[in-house]
Amino acid sequence: MEIPDATHAEIQELCAEGDVFLEMRDFQAAYKNYISALELVPEPKESFEATTWIMAALGDLYFQAKDYRQAAQVLSDAMHCTGAVGNPFLHLRLGQAQFELGNHEQAADELCRAYMGAGSEIFAKEDAKYFNFLKTKVAPPVGGIW
Repeated sequence: MEIPDATHAEIQELCAEGDVFLEMRDFQAAYKNYISALELVPEPKESFEATTWIMAALGDLYFQAKDYRQAAQVLSDAMHCTGAVGNPFLHLRLGQAQFELGNHEQAADELCRAYMGAGSEIFAKEDAKYFNFLKTKVAPPVGGIW
């Protein structure tokens, strides 16, 4: 089962607009766009990769808005969607949200998954505290260079 091309294009457009709103830190407008896009995904929503990237965008929105509990919930839900497990960005944001909630064991697990999937580059634009935390929880890679 696939999303019809016209619907897929509309979903992409709504998400692109949502991304612009998110960059402007207009969380309410971004949220409306992402939810509108999610509503266009057919049931069962978790069967479509579009749901995964919409949920990633929503999780990022909540993270940037410092609503870490909601970010962790949305990103945890996203992990049940097609293509989510192993997605470095999803693991990064979920790990960061868990870190901020004080759930350090879950944070270490998710941040490690992000690192394994994308290397240290995924942490480059993030607060250094997340990568520094990860380095206290796992052994350095072979060769000892992070």
